[in-house]
Amino acid sequence: MKRVFSGMRPSGQLHIGNYLGALKNWVELQKKYDCFFCIVDYHAITTPFKPAEMKRNILELAKSYLASGIDPKKSVIFIQSDVSEHAELTWILNTITPIGELKRMTQFKEKSKQYPGYINIALLDYPVLMAADILLYKAEIVPVGEDQLQHLELTRTIARRFNKIFGQTFPEPKAILTKAPRVMSLTDPTKKMSKTDGEGIALIDSKETIWKKLSTAVTDPARIKRTDPGEPKKCNIYTLHQSFSSKEELDYVADGCRKAKIGCLECKKILAENIAKELAPFRKKYTELSKNEDLVYKILVDGAKRAKKIASQTLIEVKRKIGLLI
Repeated sequence: MKRVFSGMRPSGQLHIGNYLGALKNWVELQKKYDCFFCIVDYHAITTPFKPAEMKRNILELAKSYLASGIDPKKSVIFIQSDVSEHAELTWILNTITPIGELKRMTQFKEKSKQYPGYINIALLDYPVLMAADILLYKAEIVPVGEDQLQHLELTRTIARRFNKIFGQTFPEPKAILTKAPRVMSLTDPTKKMSKTDGEGIALIDSKETIWKKLSTAVTDPARIKRTDPGEPKKCNIYTLHQSFSSKEELDYVADGCRKAKIGCLECKKILAENIAKELAPFRKKYTELSKNEDLVYKILVDGAKRAKKIASQTLIEVKRKIGLLI
């Protein structure tokens, strides 16, 4: 089977954007690919973080992977920092990556503006670490969001450059983009939903909490009064309906919005019900795992051993090709 690699930063509770954009897709990918799903904690420390929260965030993310349906019997689930080869390969790949290419990365520019007092070498080097993550397992497929396409293209460039200088070693990984619409903030639909601002719908939120958050969410600004017609395509709530509601419900809310047959609250109630229903299995599994965290740690330890077995072979091959004595 072809190999897949992907990962998430342990930086807070996952929300429906993470579910639709990554987790739901990963569960399907593991049915036909050899999948490696990593908790990228080294990436998480490139921006401000609290050490006291890191360990808990890592565990919470691992539980979310498992609760979503990622099966440790089918996929490898592990923590990035448990496999030292990630850092070693990053250093080697740094030697063939021009600084100019890294400074052109959009995410580096954005994060530098967001954290002007925390611009560090690791933030600049983030894309090379990502390349090492992928190439270490010779992954051929990488499920990513549109915001990571630039980084993946750099990974392909680095792989191509290494192969040209030292001989064929790495495949050039291809992207798989999620089919789900981008999930935007409930309070500011011009921004992506965030794990850190507390306003997103978390995967562990209760039915009551989901409704509370949706009830105050921004809708089509044209609908000031209940009798004002609106345009569903301009409404963030309708975008969410596309991921959680049936075709019949989509038609109902779209027609009701355009003709002012239903109000925004009714539209939101249907969505809240559907989100809560779809996430119910996740919440149940998450609760079970929270009562048996020793099992989660065991899965992570076993995953690291499986990952390291492949990672060490790749690193040995790389060291030999660049002339290092091992």
